[in-house]
Amino acid sequence: MNGGKQMFSHGKASRLRRGVYLLPSLFTVGNLLCGYYSILMALQGTSQDFDNASRAIGLAILFDSLDGRIARVIGGDSEFGKQLDSLADVISFGVAPALLAFVWGLHGLSENDPLARNILLMGWIVTLGFLLCCAWRLARFNIQGMMPGTSNRYFVGMPTPGAAAMIAAMVHAKKFPLDDMRLSAAWLVLVAVLAVLMVSKLRFYGFKDLKWQARQPFLLVVLLALITVVAFIYSEQVLLLSATAYTMSGPLLWLYRALHLRASSRSVETPAGR
Repeated sequence: MNGGKQMFSHGKASRLRRGVYLLPSLFTVGNLLCGYYSILMALQGTSQDFDNASRAIGLAILFDSLDGRIARVIGGDSEFGKQLDSLADVISFGVAPALLAFVWGLHGLSENDPLARNILLMGWIVTLGFLLCCAWRLARFNIQGMMPGTSNRYFVGMPTPGAAAMIAAMVHAKKFPLDDMRLSAAWLVLVAVLAVLMVSKLRFYGFKDLKWQARQPFLLVVLLALITVVAFIYSEQVLLLSATAYTMSGPLLWLYRALHLRASSRSVETPAGR
């Protein structure tokens, strides 16, 4: 009789664990659905559809940031969840922003113009490169993880949600597609830079050392609430500024470290008393 109760309780606990693991997977599926919706909206080709596509990528970033945190909080980490998350990220932060960047950035180019045709060809190459770099970045993260020796504070290379956020923020801020070849060419340069940053060895802050579960000062909570309200009202400006600042943070951090190391080496080489 006791053995039957133990088997029943063990089976119930196993079902509960499977149900708990379902919670972070739901956020991962939400991430995937947002990426798929963004692709559908980008193919529609109107300004409102482009904006909806960029919003969907932003929502996918939110889901992606929550699924891992929820899994760690409830102890629901699994290899299946990690692989599912990577596949969803390829869609939401690789395919969706690459397609949005191509359609929005090259929407106004005419195939009758030889120069425009060359820019369109470059658009195919650059956006494909963005997608490949996204997949490469995710595969490298699955193997190597965070930057060694930084207590999981920094990513190696720009994280894929950050690169996708830069594209989505630009589209959300302007909405209307580009109709000038010079702007389209500059846009492709930006997309190419984002692709290179993803596979680079630059450090990007990961926000993984923030203690969200710990008690925080009341003023900090109020400040975060005000920032959220401002970001909601002035979403175009705030999101574009935030995405740009994060994109520049990696190269600026590398420059700061390089200058600091050079200054340190000079101070060591300089004899005392001179």
